[in-house]
Amino acid sequence: MKKILVVGAAGSIGVHTVKYLLSEGKYEITILDLKNKEVFKRLKRFRKRVNILYGDVTDRVLMEALVKDQDYIIYLASAMPPLANMKKGLAMAIDYGGCENIVRAISYYNPKCHLFLASSTSVYKQIENPSVKSKLKLDEYDYFENAKIECEKLVKEKLKNYTIYRIPLVLSNPLEETFMYHGNRDDIMDVITKEDCAYAFVKGIKYSDKLNKKTFDLASSETIKYGDLLDKLLEINGLSFKYLLSRFFLEKNYYSPVCSDRDELEELLHYRNDYINVYYSRLKSKNKGRRFQKMLGNLLVNKK
Repeated sequence: MKKILVVGAAGSIGVHTVKYLLSEGKYEITILDLKNKEVFKRLKRFRKRVNILYGDVTDRVLMEALVKDQDYIIYLASAMPPLANMKKGLAMAIDYGGCENIVRAISYYNPKCHLFLASSTSVYKQIENPSVKSKLKLDEYDYFENAKIECEKLVKEKLKNYTIYRIPLVLSNPLEETFMYHGNRDDIMDVITKEDCAYAFVKGIKYSDKLNKKTFDLASSETIKYGDLLDKLLEINGLSFKYLLSRFFLEKNYYSPVCSDRDELEELLHYRNDYINVYYSRLKSKNKGRRFQKMLGNLLVNKK
């Protein structure tokens, strides 16, 4: 039975990755995340079926012990924007620091291990119709994007077995999980649901030989105007402090461009099963009790 380690398992993508791995019924699964009340709550459902460990990916000794016996590692841990781009060094400490520990451990103790690295399409910034072959143009203040690129470089230089997924804006539940609220309203964006993103990682394991030493841009079958997405979330979830921040205060510096090679991985894995309207329906069903907030949100939208 193949052994898989999921790092950052309590995140919106991580939880679904674990669920899909379990549904395969053929892996010994170990999951890792920081220990706090929210993480414990999100992972407790798996406690009888997987090995749950609480710890910090920046702990070199811990990562060396974990990596030695794994066949695959899915690395999802990350300091997410906007915080990652507000605090210099945060993304490098978490994203790159954790990646460095894993890469070192694989190189020294388990070179056959295959690493799946979660990167981001935000590294393309304002490049029109980019692809994995595009020349990146970053500046020193793009802390999150720089950390992701440094992680990619490290993996490519040091490992024999790896696959990199550049992930666009992830459509999760904004009332419960991290969601990017600092994009430009007029941007047409690539997006993906957390379910489809997780499924891409799980299916990637089956086809790891074909995906080895390659980088892919993930995306759903649809694109969306960012302002339309925000307005729809307001309509569904009601007036929120996060939404007001997105309208008035946060710097509009997050990009999720439409990639010219967005279908390449789909043609190999067929991981797309979700649609934006279905995503909206799930949010409506889950948040239907918030009638007063929804009413306020509808009023604000209608006044535009």
